[in-house]
Amino acid sequence: MRIVGLTGGISSGKSTVSNLFKANDVPVVDADIIARDVLKKGTGGWKKVVAAFGEDILLPNGEVDRSKLGQIVFSDSSKRQLLNGLLAPYISSGIFMEVLKLWIKGCKVIVLDVPLLFEAKMDKWTKPIVVVWVDPDTQLQRLMARDRTSEEDARNRINAQMPLDIKRNNADIVINNTGTLDDLNEQVRKVLFEIKRPLNWTEFWLSRQGALSALVSVVVGVLIFRNVS
Repeated sequence: MRIVGLTGGISSGKSTVSNLFKANDVPVVDADIIARDVLKKGTGGWKKVVAAFGEDILLPNGEVDRSKLGQIVFSDSSKRQLLNGLLAPYISSGIFMEVLKLWIKGCKVIVLDVPLLFEAKMDKWTKPIVVVWVDPDTQLQRLMARDRTSEEDARNRINAQMPLDIKRNNADIVINNTGTLDDLNEQVRKVLFEIKRPLNWTEFWLSRQGALSALVSVVVGVLIFRNVS
């Protein structure tokens, strides 16, 4: 199995790239979706976050007010680290279960869409690593336009993440999303060709097909040994 790491920064266009992968029949495990699930009312993640940040972060229906929680953690690095630490075990478990489901289905290539791929040290489990990059000015303007937020708030949210230039320097493949949608589509087309290439031997043995092949080989070997004996 080939596990491709996909990451970027806020308003870099990572989600658009992720959707393009899905549209081309590449299964994607989305850490953002898992993070929302582990924070739903009554879950273990919800209980830990409410205990740490108080009931003031809750909506009238008891769900976490993500906007309010975001304002708190994006402006305070210690609280951001606290939140990440509380939810990391739940998110990691959720990602593992989704990968396992796809492995059981026999998927040969999957994409892990993880905003904190490097920060969570998950880059060591993925190859290749794809980073969606934009220049700082473009990122700032897109974020302000998307969320209709002030420049100060937008900068705080951008600065709360690992700089995109550092992620780019650690990438195997870089998608430059400063251009048009057509430019992006063309780059994604090339990336799809790269990640869909035949599996190498290591990736094959890690796939379901490889595991079954190994199992069959062992069974056949045992039967031959018994007959010889």
